[in-house]
Amino acid sequence: MPAPFRSALDAVQPYVPGRPIEVVKRELGIEGEVIKLASNEGPFPPVPAALEAIARAASESNRYPDGSCHELRHALAARHGVGPDQIVVGNGADAVLDYLAQALYEPGDEVAYCWPSFPVYPINATKMGAVCVAAPLAGSSYDLEALAAVITPETKAVYVTNPNNPTGGMVTRDALLRFLDGLPATVLPVIDEAYFEFIDDPDYPDSSAWVSEGRRLVAIRTFSKIYGMAGLRVGYGVMPADVAVACGKVKGAFDVSQLAQVAALASLDPSVAPEIARRRAVVALGRAQLVNGLRAQGLGPWPAVANFVFVPVGDGLGLAQALERRGVIVRATAGFGDPTAIRITVGTPEENARFLSTLAEIRG
Repeated sequence: MPAPFRSALDAVQPYVPGRPIEVVKRELGIEGEVIKLASNEGPFPPVPAALEAIARAASESNRYPDGSCHELRHALAARHGVGPDQIVVGNGADAVLDYLAQALYEPGDEVAYCWPSFPVYPINATKMGAVCVAAPLAGSSYDLEALAAVITPETKAVYVTNPNNPTGGMVTRDALLRFLDGLPATVLPVIDEAYFEFIDDPDYPDSSAWVSEGRRLVAIRTFSKIYGMAGLRVGYGVMPADVAVACGKVKGAFDVSQLAQVAALASLDPSVAPEIARRRAVVALGRAQLVNGLRAQGLGPWPAVANFVFVPVGDGLGLAQALERRGVIVRATAGFGDPTAIRITVGTPEENARFLSTLAEIRG
């Protein structure tokens, strides 16, 4: 007798994360050092203040966490100039995206985004029975004119990934504002700014500021990247209060651990700002190191502004596997919609150099 699973799940292609170092070493029998430049993690640990906060809170891990994330929500609300009732904290930004999908989508609703992009958008939409509608990119960034053209009366939400993952390009403040101004009132824009803190381009927008001005949109952020907390899993959304209420109805009671909450709260302290600026500068140098090294090998990396680089190579999976056999993990981008490329996360200068030298060996 067939299992009684929802029919919408038949079309879901599960998200495939970057392979962990220990898994690669075990499966391939590698005894030497393996480096991972696959998952857009920062090359830095949590900031010292966060590590100290974790150490203080660890002894109380026998208690359930604060399910409301009260202190963290209030601190984030103060940072973004909104009310605490406009902040939703989740088990990473992925969780907040999932809350939105559960709260918004009915079978037959349309969800629009550009492609290639972050696979979680179509995964979340498809599992809720919504219809995915994709527009092309403009180079390495979202083509907002093409995206506007695919919106219909059935469109419930539209995603703008800025900068786009996996390709790395950004859309400017003026272009995004024009796009938002042209949207029907029935469409909720979700602006995914997971890499916000890496970017120092003056034309890069801060969509959370528009929420504070009363514009109806959702801004997504995370502590996984520049704050070095990918393993702790804490992200958040800045959104209208009624959207936050709906998200609260579908999220789990204790989605975010207490250690993650205190680490995120400590990371928001003003004393941490110089370290974040230092990390931003280090990543910019590393990104240039990768771009210049790829160009020196005759490859054409796409314009990027965050902590990763996208480069067409022909057979993305084949090259990623060849690198993996030599102890360098990068991301083939077939799951993101482009089988011809790889995405390389900016690592330490030594890790970047090893990737480039290993790539040169493989390519002969």
